[in-house]
Amino acid sequence: KSDVYAETWKGELMEKISFNVGKEFCDECSLAVRRFIGHMEGVDSIDVERGKIAISFDESKIDVEKLKKITMESIEKLGYKIEG
Repeated sequence: KSDVYAETWKGELMEKISFNVGKEFCDECSLAVRRFIGHMEGVDSIDVERGKIAISFDESKIDVEKLKKITMESIEKLGYKIEG
């Protein structure tokens, strides 16, 4: 399950999406997710901690459905499952 909401950050309206993962990421997987998702066009920041991923992004640069799909596929390829 993912939640999408808007927040103002650095004076700009940014969208934020979060995913709950079944368990905490190992260090290597956390780094892999941060590097891959964090370098996507339109992604402003990504936090990966305690089994949760939160991504701030600019919806004018990346479609939320595309971001969800890529994030979920990346998480599953690393052997984790989205809860919810």
